[in-house]
Amino acid sequence: MTTTHVRAACPHDCPDTCALIVTVENGVATEVKGDPDHPTTAGVLCTKVARYAERTYHPDRLLYPLRRIGKKGEGKFERISWDEALDTIAAKLTPIAARAPEAILPYSYAGTMGLVQGESMAQRFFHQLGASLLDRTICAMAGATGYRYTVGASIGTDMEQFQDAKLIIIWGGNPIASNLHFWTRAQAAKRHGAKLIAIDPYRSLTAEKCHQHIALLPGTDAALALGLMHVLIAEDLLDHEYIADHTIGYAELKQRVAEWTPQRTAATCGITDEEVVQLARLYGGMAKAGEPVAIRMNYGVQRVKGGGMAVRNIACLPALVGAWRHPAGGVQLSSSGSFPTNKQSLQRPDLLAGRTPRTINMSTIGDDLLKPSSPEFGPQVEAVIVYNSNPVAVAPESAKVAQGFAREDLFTVVLEHFQTDTADYADIVLPATTQLEHVDTHTSYGHLYMMANNAAIAPMGEAKANTEIFRLLAARMGMDDPCFSESDDALAAQAFNTQDVRAIHFDWESLKRSGWQKLNMPTAPFANGGFLTPSGKCEFYSAAMQADGLDPLPTYIAPYESVASNPELAKRYPLAMISPPARNFLNSTFVNVTSLRATEGEPHLDMHPTDAAARGIGPGDMVRIYNDRGSFTCKARVTDKARTGLVVGLSIWWKKLAGDGKNANEVTSQRLTDMGRAPTFYDTLVQVEKCT
Repeated sequence: MTTTHVRAACPHDCPDTCALIVTVENGVATEVKGDPDHPTTAGVLCTKVARYAERTYHPDRLLYPLRRIGKKGEGKFERISWDEALDTIAAKLTPIAARAPEAILPYSYAGTMGLVQGESMAQRFFHQLGASLLDRTICAMAGATGYRYTVGASIGTDMEQFQDAKLIIIWGGNPIASNLHFWTRAQAAKRHGAKLIAIDPYRSLTAEKCHQHIALLPGTDAALALGLMHVLIAEDLLDHEYIADHTIGYAELKQRVAEWTPQRTAATCGITDEEVVQLARLYGGMAKAGEPVAIRMNYGVQRVKGGGMAVRNIACLPALVGAWRHPAGGVQLSSSGSFPTNKQSLQRPDLLAGRTPRTINMSTIGDDLLKPSSPEFGPQVEAVIVYNSNPVAVAPESAKVAQGFAREDLFTVVLEHFQTDTADYADIVLPATTQLEHVDTHTSYGHLYMMANNAAIAPMGEAKANTEIFRLLAARMGMDDPCFSESDDALAAQAFNTQDVRAIHFDWESLKRSGWQKLNMPTAPFANGGFLTPSGKCEFYSAAMQADGLDPLPTYIAPYESVASNPELAKRYPLAMISPPARNFLNSTFVNVTSLRATEGEPHLDMHPTDAAARGIGPGDMVRIYNDRGSFTCKARVTDKARTGLVVGLSIWWKKLAGDGKNANEVTSQRLTDMGRAPTFYDTLVQVEKCT
């Protein structure tokens, strides 16, 4: 028996980007473990990725190209050869590209976070075509935009420092489910005497293990941050020297937050005055005493109308109290801006040759697939190539998404590991490799390590890497630029800008051997200012926001749909609904892994006992959740984890694996956030009734 151990990296949409060790026996991956030497992974994997071999060898893996033989959505296919598949795709795309290349649309996101298998060869292909551009907004754009206006880039507290904080506020996240290795640092801090506070409408697994849980109303995080700033300023819990040296707009901010009294804040957020005052005093008082205070903000905060502003407001807090002075102080939303990636080399936008194709927002794909040609929109979408995503399950207002993909005149190609909800609508399905079967390199949005992924096993069946599929398509369509012949290793070698001091030691061959290498970053990134904003300071007042037509100061933007902001709608649909990630799934990945789905159980809706009783709903009853956009059914769990007026549907289930063939996105909206053009998944009003 030949046994080898291969260094790899987790490809999934999670801040942790774990370093993996894959055990291979006689060409078969028998075990996937966390690298014990990687400082953040420390040998520990989440329950999902620990089963990665089970997913790779799943009996339902797509191993051969398929052609649709039934109606769209039925999922009926026949096996064909790669030559047949490529010829069919080229024959469909070539005349469209000659006539109206913008009628071709790529649709992708973070099915893999890899720089090579994500947007490298694929983007080269679409740029050469002149296809429509895709605005990839579905996860993080609102928050990233608000944070960038304030701090300058997605740079924040190093995850490896959090265990030294004395106060950690976990705001809008559930790291036990979605950021496990940060949670181990928070637990270490707790053992050393730190206080942990969760701010979340739902009492998640994480909130249950914190010292305090503040259950505010969905979409009111911006108001809470304004109220905290009011108390910090009113009670002089400030670092005046840091404010003077490293911020801009304090006088205007002081005037703005004066109106956000604890009473107004509490009324807006659905909490008590005392919760506002005590949190501000704890945060500001500890900072003033020289203790490191840290905020771990996550993307739950920004999936509402005012989501970008909410992140901006929270990002102002560390500068007010001087928390950035400490390595274990400040805030982390994402570390992705720390990485000097070389996207120009990977994606080759120069292949557009001066063309400026229209941009279509992935979060409004339901509407956009149903639009006819028009001067405003441009040509109707005639072909979609989906890779690294499952839009029929994950995009908002799902009925419209399915209706768009069901168009008989829409040619759809899906690159996939499994026959997902979206693959059921494809004309051609192409089998893609998993992370164990290809080469890639990764950044992270939770830590500061460049990562390498080596192929551990040969591709199964006739599966091919995304890069190879787009190379073959380029060749079939006559694209002869040398860039389409570059190998995956050649692509990975271009991934980071070695002229940037942060990645000056990057060398692909050595990274492949070691598996990971930390960026050259300061221990405390903004201890002495140096923000990456136009002013070089933390911008309480942002001229860039004003130039973009936004309020230049922190403010509160109410949700589209809430009892307070839309009382007429709330008469019909009085319950707010959020759909955060289920612990055993990652977006729609892993839903079809039998052991994980068995652990998760079945789709369910958490309801507060008061709301359930008012509707005659008991534990285990089947309920219908509905609004004007659609409906879905699932089993009720009556629990005070959901505050009154809130229902929670942990997500995202494949629709075909739910009892009624639907999931929570039947009721979510395609309306976009205040900035960043991002979706508003948690800005949803519904009614719930017991199924008869």
